[in-house]
Amino acid sequence: MFFPIDTTIVYLIPAILLTLFAQAKVKSAFAKYSQVRTQNGYTGNQVAEKLLREQGIYDVDVELTGGKLSDHYDPRSKKVRLSSDIYNGSSVASVSVAAHEVGHAIQHAQGYSQLKLRNAIFPLARLGSSMAWIFIIAGLIFAEGGYTMMNIGIVLFSMAVLFQIITLPVEFNASSRAVNLLDSSGVIVANEKVGAKKVLNAAALTYVAAMATAVAQLVRLIALRNRRHR
Repeated sequence: MFFPIDTTIVYLIPAILLTLFAQAKVKSAFAKYSQVRTQNGYTGNQVAEKLLREQGIYDVDVELTGGKLSDHYDPRSKKVRLSSDIYNGSSVASVSVAAHEVGHAIQHAQGYSQLKLRNAIFPLARLGSSMAWIFIIAGLIFAEGGYTMMNIGIVLFSMAVLFQIITLPVEFNASSRAVNLLDSSGVIVANEKVGAKKVLNAAALTYVAAMATAVAQLVRLIALRNRRHR
């Protein structure tokens, strides 16, 4: 039986290559700077606590969480959660990641508009990403009403794409705050600042890749709809 080749897959190739490059950069940066201990010897946990208190934030706790590089800030419970390597580590990589998550906590405390927007659309983005493919697949299978179903799927998926786009400035801002806080608070010394920037820039590239992948997938879905219902 002959199955037609899906030529729309070519839209994803640049995004896939960018994702592989971003993953390699993150792995390389973390491998290198996880071995570079900071001169002042603060652990990620100590850095997070120190930076939060220096910013006058006393209602955010720092917790140990499972997994590797599972670090995040939870705005609902007001907790900075750090993986073991980051929580207990005193490397340039560890303090950089800890400071980045504190950056999100500061955004939350200060009512940073982009973070508020991202949090507001998150439920819609989650719903859109989970429901979109039901309509897309149905639209590809059924001739009658298929065009409409694919359009619904594309609109739903667009919510997830919008979320990825809004995420970028939020992450870049948190990283910028992190480097400045590490420097001004004396957690790192001058020659360690370069390493902190490299770690955080590598991590930020993964968000760029995620956005690029989402946009490429959206373009591909539109191409599939147009080809299917000419």
